[in-house]
Amino acid sequence: MGTKPGKAVRRAARMLVLAAALAVATCDRPPPTEATMKLTSPAFANGAQIPVRHTGEGDDCSPPLEWADPPEGTKAFALICDDPDAPRGTWDHWLLWNLPGALRKLPEGVPTSKTLPDLGGAVQGANSWPKIGYGGPMPPPGHGTHHYHFVLYALDAALDLKPGAAKAALQKAMKGHVLAEARLMGTYSR
Repeated sequence: MGTKPGKAVRRAARMLVLAAALAVATCDRPPPTEATMKLTSPAFANGAQIPVRHTGEGDDCSPPLEWADPPEGTKAFALICDDPDAPRGTWDHWLLWNLPGALRKLPEGVPTSKTLPDLGGAVQGANSWPKIGYGGPMPPPGHGTHHYHFVLYALDAALDLKPGAAKAALQKAMKGHVLAEARLMGTYSR
C-alpha cells in the first residue's frame, strides 16, 4: 500500500513552496554581507554602557559615530538604531538614510529634523515614539540591561524614500542595495 507517484510529487511540491515561503517571511533585515567596514563611537566602546548624556535621562542627544573602510561603490549610508529588549518588542530609536558616501562620521547631537542639510541632505525617519530623529535609551526601571544596536548600511544608491518613514519602509527601500553593514552595540539600564 504505497503512495501513488502523483501524490508524492504533489506533496513534495507543496513542501518546497512552504519552505520558500518560510525563507521569504524570515527576512526582516537586508542580508549581512562580508566586509571590513567598522562602526565606532568616541562616546562608548562596543558592548559598553551608553553615557547618560545620550539617553532619555540625560540630554537625549545622539552619540557621535565614526566609520571606516566602506566597500567600493558606496554611494550612500543608512543607519538604524534599535532595542530588541523592549517590553513590547523591538523599539526603534533612530532611522537615518541618504548620508553621502564620502561621509565618515556623524557629530554628537544630530538635529531632530526631517532633513539634514549639514549632512549632505540626509533624511530621518520616525522612531517608535513616533518622533523624527534620535530618541535615546530610556528602558523601564528594573527591566534589566537593554542592548542598543546601531547598524550602518553601505548602499550602492541613495534611497527614494520620504522623510518620516518607518523602519519597515526603510528596510524595504534598502533591499538589493546593501553592499555591507557594520554594527556597534551599547547597553543601558535604569
